[in-house]
Amino acid sequence: MQPEIFVLLLGVILAGLLFWGFKTLPGEGWQVIGCLLSEKDPDGVWKGMNLTYYGFFNATAYLLAAVLFFILMGSLSVPVFGALAILTAILTICMPASKLIAFWVEGRVNTFTVGGASFVGLIAAPWIIQFINREMGIRMGFHAPVLRVLAAIAIAYAVGEGIGRLACISFGCCYGKPLSSCHPMLQRIFEGRAFIFSGQTKKIAYAHHLDGREVIPIQAVTAILFTGAGMLGCYGFLKGFHFATFAGLLVVTQAWRALSEFVRADYRGTGSITAYQVMAVLSVIYAFLLLAFFPADGGELPDLMVGLLTLWDPGVILFFELLWIAAFVHTGRSRVTGATVRLHVVKENI
Repeated sequence: MQPEIFVLLLGVILAGLLFWGFKTLPGEGWQVIGCLLSEKDPDGVWKGMNLTYYGFFNATAYLLAAVLFFILMGSLSVPVFGALAILTAILTICMPASKLIAFWVEGRVNTFTVGGASFVGLIAAPWIIQFINREMGIRMGFHAPVLRVLAAIAIAYAVGEGIGRLACISFGCCYGKPLSSCHPMLQRIFEGRAFIFSGQTKKIAYAHHLDGREVIPIQAVTAILFTGAGMLGCYGFLKGFHFATFAGLLVVTQAWRALSEFVRADYRGTGSITAYQVMAVLSVIYAFLLLAFFPADGGELPDLMVGLLTLWDPGVILFFELLWIAAFVHTGRSRVTGATVRLHVVKENI
């Protein structure tokens, strides 16, 4: 398959998913996907734990990012077990970091931050790759080129976070400022395009009472920018522009992360400049230091077909299934909403 066809097809599929999400997910019915019953009171009413679309879309974003990472790693002739070791090590660090950093910055136990997790992942990634090359690669006969792998990680991160914004829309978190309080230029740009969230259990309602009001669709802008940048980065990667791909994606995603904080209304910690903005700026600086430390290497162009064939492996498929489940369990159990359920028999259907 030609890189142009692959990127175009993937881009069309993701664009359709995003624009469906922008239209549908602010609605009240798209927050809770199911409920697990836990205990029943004397009146016969069950208490339950809500399972959320936030978890569903986060898990799906993790899955899409992992699939794309495996394709790109396979195109570099890095074996499946090498790609699996790198991805598992990074996720083992990033998934708990998303909660720990959110608690450190915002002081809240039951919240997550992709920005904090990506910052930790960027710091750790090159040294994880070096360690795996030394401990596994030498014994098993492979070498993962650091800069190329970092470019693949940057692509997977951009696409994953872009799709992951659908999770925020469904839960009503990471929301923008009210359109009426923004600069007139922003009001003109987003007139007719603002989000209006509904539902008292969405975060935008119980945290700032902004449900029913037009707010900047910051999640949508982020999703489009990150996913689009990821697609361009994927094309550049397959054409051999690994240096430009890594540098360009880090600048675009982290610069936007820093700028977008100024039009977000959700609590982001104290101070006019947030910790997440500082992390974003430090990420760009660190990325350029890495480019000096790990110069671009030569080598053949990535082979997309080889990368696609790496997915046709029972072990890889099982890993993807376990990853989706783990991500859903980690992010999909709502701790800030609850449910009461009364069960009954529908007699006319007996």
